[in-house]
Amino acid sequence: MSDDEREEKDLWKYAEALQLVVKECKPKTKIVDICEKGDAFIREQTGNMYKNAKRKIERGVAFPTCLSVNNTVCHFSPLASDTSELQEGDMVKIDMGCHIDGFIAVVAHTHVVQEGPVNDRKADVIAAANTAAEVALRLVRPGKKNKDVTDAIQKVAAAYDCKIVEGVLSHQLKQFVIDGNKVILSVSNPDTRVDDAEFEENEVYAVDIVASTGEGKPKLLDEKQTTIYKRAVDKNYHLKMKTSRFIFSEINQKFPILPFTARALEEKRARLGLVECVNHDLLQPYPVLHEKPGDYVAHIKFTVLLMPNGSDRITLHPLQELQPIKTIDDPEIKGWLALGTKTKKKGGGKKKKGKKNEGDKADAEPMDASKTDAAAS
Repeated sequence: MSDDEREEKDLWKYAEALQLVVKECKPKTKIVDICEKGDAFIREQTGNMYKNAKRKIERGVAFPTCLSVNNTVCHFSPLASDTSELQEGDMVKIDMGCHIDGFIAVVAHTHVVQEGPVNDRKADVIAAANTAAEVALRLVRPGKKNKDVTDAIQKVAAAYDCKIVEGVLSHQLKQFVIDGNKVILSVSNPDTRVDDAEFEENEVYAVDIVASTGEGKPKLLDEKQTTIYKRAVDKNYHLKMKTSRFIFSEINQKFPILPFTARALEEKRARLGLVECVNHDLLQPYPVLHEKPGDYVAHIKFTVLLMPNGSDRITLHPLQELQPIKTIDDPEIKGWLALGTKTKKKGGGKKKKGKKNEGDKADAEPMDASKTDAAAS
């Protein structure tokens, strides 16, 4: 087994972190406590690996755990002083990532805090995001273009009377790079343009789908909610405030490349120092965005490897039982869902053992993306 294959296998194992966070999503539980548990689990599990390696191997959190509730779209990972709690019936978007030696796996999953099936518009928007993700999985393959995916996921969302949220980008992943230059645009419009790109073998992508029952045009309501940042490695500036220099030095030592949460910094100093760092473009903020109150937002994200034998999704989690109002009748969408994710090999090649075999099921029959077992790729 090559180093890359071993690291891929290890990253698969840390889907356990998402399972842990889902189990913690209960009424009256503080959101910050769940975020901390998710990050702590990733640090602990990755920290136990490669202890005897001949060289130092960086590993840990690649994207801090976020829990964005109901009409909150993304990036809500509050400070320790925040008292926000989950309530019965909340629709929670869980977003997190880990890495081993800079090889990144990210995942987002939507969970409703309730027992029993999810129905009505909550089920519609989760089914819209998940079906769009399933279609994207089948179209993010060598030879296809990023525009093909953009057009398809918008069509899927419309079938559920939902909108794909604007401004969300699916990025190519590289070693220690969470936002590579090759991207898939979620919604094509005149204000946002990306370069046309063709997918190639041995590339890795974070496919990021966010759907809404609202307009799909989220807004920043409060900059103070922003707690996740990433060092802009190509920017430099001599900071004026001593507090800012202290915080920036800490960031360069602890989080030189990948996103981090301000919770990891001393809170009072961080509040002051981060502002100057952001104002001079030393840090890239990940803002907390919102749809209108009463709208529901669902988020599905997965990491996919474009292997010679097809697409290999390495991060996933089964959905709750969904009972959507809308169903898919469009023949083009059904045709996309009927596509396999693996390329049939010539000759009598042996099948790999273990979880990889589960992926072969997608070749045999069309999937129903509104069911709990739709996550099997």
